[in-house]
Amino acid sequence: MATFNNAPLDLRRLLQKLVIMFSFSIICVSILYFLLGCCDSDLVDSSQNLPPRLSQGLYNKTVLREILTAPDYVVDDGVDGNSSGKDWTATRRLPDALIIGVKKGGTRALLEFLRLHPDIRALGSEPHFFDRHYMRGLGWYRSMMPKALNGQIVMEKTPRYFVTPETPGRIHAMSHNIKLIVVVRDPITRAISDYTQIISKTPDIPSFESLTFKNRSTGQIDSLWSPLYIGLYARHLERWLAYFPLSQIHFVHGERLISDPAGELGRVQDFLGLQRIITDKHFYFNKTKGFPCLKKPEGSSKPHCLGKTKGRTHPNINPEVIQKLREFYQPHNLKFYQMAGMDFGWQ
Repeated sequence: MATFNNAPLDLRRLLQKLVIMFSFSIICVSILYFLLGCCDSDLVDSSQNLPPRLSQGLYNKTVLREILTAPDYVVDDGVDGNSSGKDWTATRRLPDALIIGVKKGGTRALLEFLRLHPDIRALGSEPHFFDRHYMRGLGWYRSMMPKALNGQIVMEKTPRYFVTPETPGRIHAMSHNIKLIVVVRDPITRAISDYTQIISKTPDIPSFESLTFKNRSTGQIDSLWSPLYIGLYARHLERWLAYFPLSQIHFVHGERLISDPAGELGRVQDFLGLQRIITDKHFYFNKTKGFPCLKKPEGSSKPHCLGKTKGRTHPNINPEVIQKLREFYQPHNLKFYQMAGMDFGWQ
């Protein structure tokens, strides 16, 4: 009889144990689900912080491995001032576009004008990575870049890239899809401007006329003299076209950058796939310097022009030497027009 009376009590205890075990199981499963969810979220967040060009597969595997294993590769938690309150992450990444040349063509002016655009993050100095510091590696190069948000274009300018034989292959190894910008100018005017800069630093060098010729009496042009060599645009462009299609190279008309900066900037913005935000309202022509300057930006007390080293007065060059240079450059210019698909109209 006692055994029969204890049966309901034992059954009640068994049910209590089952309820406790079932509740404990639910708690364990919930904790496990929560932990797995956090891990997945962390992985997603980390992948979103990678440079967008990497996530899109636009760099090859060797470059990807070098970037991710670089000693200084750190995902930056800084937030850019243009974030408009959104939870964006600004990082340093390899450039999407390069201004590769040419020296004394207007590259500094172009860079300063482009930096007005909110979707462009540009390095102010010339890093000379692909011509002088290539052995430092892509990790070092990336660390030089400004922080940028997803969707912003990172760029730098080093005019020496255009004429350095090794640079096209090195840039192509970093990115097959990078956009390249070349500012070109009448090679004779460019050479005189180049010489003007040289004599400002070393005033005791020979005259422009004497350096132009290998032999003045025979009239043979010294095409290897740097100010003249840079102007052989077709010769340099051939090396770039061996690695990049013409569709990835945009030519800025140096003379029009002075006479119509808004027009040239509009075409550059189109090339970069950006909205035309930089317009003629941003410029005025400085008659003293002889080139356009930026109108007074908000928060500044005066307009912004390029420094004193820009707009130097050129020396007067013997007209006969100018004519000899025109004859020398004519076939090179015509070939360049054909290769670039654009007539620059240099006489």
